[in-house]
Amino acid sequence: MKRAPSEPKDRPPRAPRPRAVQSHEIRIIGGQYKRSKLQVADKPGLRPTPDRVRETLFNWLGQDLGGWRCLDAFAGTGALGFEAASRGAAQVLLVEQDAALVAQLKRVQSQLKAEVVQVVRGDAVAALRHASAGSLDLIFLDPPFDSELFEVAVQVAAPALAANGFLYLEASKRWSDEQLQALGLQLHRHLKAGMVHAHLLKRIEPLAAPAGS
Repeated sequence: MKRAPSEPKDRPPRAPRPRAVQSHEIRIIGGQYKRSKLQVADKPGLRPTPDRVRETLFNWLGQDLGGWRCLDAFAGTGALGFEAASRGAAQVLLVEQDAALVAQLKRVQSQLKAEVVQVVRGDAVAALRHASAGSLDLIFLDPPFDSELFEVAVQVAAPALAANGFLYLEASKRWSDEQLQALGLQLHRHLKAGMVHAHLLKRIEPLAAPAGS
């Protein structure tokens, strides 16, 4: 049996082969796009909302979002926005700053033929700030947990909510009633799942004026 020739002693050691990048994906869990796959890029800070939290959130909201106007302000994978579209929302705006994620969101929108979904590359806080007062029925806020955008994002999102609209806030800690009230909001539902605190918020309704005033 012939032996393979030995490598010359002066040859530099072979570089280790790079590990194959593991592909990650999540699935839309309800509605007309149920079981459709969404790719999850390997990017720092990208943290799709867990299945359990999404399922609970849309149980809170009701499965039929027919006619709702929605904005997913830190879209990432688009999981929340596409779930809303899957359940009949009339308009869903996905705002994302990362160019590669924007391209992926547009591919998914095209594959699903989700005509109600619009994907925009831009700053989430600026998009919220420019939204017309009372124009949105549902806003998703899920900034990276290590960012300092939470307070300003909630602050500028609150005025854009319709009177009966909902603001979904995903954070690493529970927001206090005092924090929310200072921004004109109140807690409607809360869930803790692992490191995630899921808040469903509503606008504080103004007190009715006394009769005869």
